[in-house]
Amino acid sequence: MKTLFIFNDPPYGTERCYNALRLAHALRKDSRAEVTVFLMADSVIAAKSGQKTPDGYYNVEKMLKRVLARRGVVLLCGACMDARGLDEAAVLEGAHRSTMDELAAATLEADKVLVF
Repeated sequence: MKTLFIFNDPPYGTERCYNALRLAHALRKDSRAEVTVFLMADSVIAAKSGQKTPDGYYNVEKMLKRVLARRGVVLLCGACMDARGLDEAAVLEGAHRSTMDELAAATLEADKVLVF
């Protein structure tokens, strides 16, 4: 089953990204599951590399790396990156700049689309 997650909220301040990633990780325990995460709006900051969070606090960068390590896909809205001054050199390895056309294609291919 192909599941597309669309994130909109910033990585910290709410727990939407955190909870969506928890679900993505749970789905990936099933080897048949395919997970794509599309970050848009303020959520593109979730893919910024080098995040340092206090001990005992979740780290969204590390959670996205786990998605990638389990053969998931992490895409970032290019226009949203530009609006926030975020370039590809600043994001974690394996995450890719993307487009609305690519999001549309992923939406059509997905069995389920979850928006956070």
